[in-house]
Amino acid sequence: MDIYSEKQQIATAIRTLKAEKATLGLVPTMGALHKGHLALVKKALEENDKVCVSIFVNPTQFDNPDDLAKYPRTLEQDLELLKSLSDSILIFAPTVEAVYEGRTLSEKFHFDGLEHEMEGKFRIGHFDGVGTIVKRLFDIIQPDKAYFGEKDFQQLQIIKKLVEIHKIPVNIVACPIYREPSGLAMSSRNTRLKPDYKKAAPFIYKTLKTAKKQFGTKSAVNVTQWVEKQFASHKLLKLEYFIIADETSLKTVTRKSSTKQYRAFIAVYADDIRLIDNIALN
Repeated sequence: MDIYSEKQQIATAIRTLKAEKATLGLVPTMGALHKGHLALVKKALEENDKVCVSIFVNPTQFDNPDDLAKYPRTLEQDLELLKSLSDSILIFAPTVEAVYEGRTLSEKFHFDGLEHEMEGKFRIGHFDGVGTIVKRLFDIIQPDKAYFGEKDFQQLQIIKKLVEIHKIPVNIVACPIYREPSGLAMSSRNTRLKPDYKKAAPFIYKTLKTAKKQFGTKSAVNVTQWVEKQFASHKLLKLEYFIIADETSLKTVTRKSSTKQYRAFIAVYADDIRLIDNIALN
């Protein structure tokens, strides 16, 4: 397993791989790896000769400085986990300086309005930061395929749009949400949950599953009101938003159509830890 911290180093290694006609998959991460990340890596290993895993806590996608400071950083542990999977993994773990070269700023992107829905309303500038780092990783790594989890479904749709708009020659592979036995969506932030909140957090997925059942017979407005009522009476979990949206446009649904695919999105605070999840409705 080869580890690189400089762009020039990994670019040289990738040129060698390309000369050998090896296929290359990319799994971008911010570290603090868990089984969900490893599922992405395993999928990438099945479909490519080599896989690059990037480990980089990207400062430009954090709108909250405290969240950035508290984000778990476990590089040595991450490397051990990846080493146990395969020898066909390249690690790109750059510094902020190596990525941003002294100008830690986001580029400005337009994603046909996708960036203004849901997370975009609550995390100003977040998707400019995501677009900036993902575009730079694609430029450096030049992968044939890149793997993203559906837990961050809005991010996934935005990255697909980034690739489309900028004509980047990479195939985006969406992978299912990986859940803990309790149903809680796997997240690096879960490690920061205090015991009472960790015990309460599976209520999020339980509520999503019931909302999916209700969506078959009730309107989107009625389902949304029901979810808001469930969290209004919850002692530990605070609902930031619950939205039923068109999977393609991410626009909030007002009237259902039999020709469209819908998904429910949720963001919840468990103490000061922000958790997101989603579920396909049809």
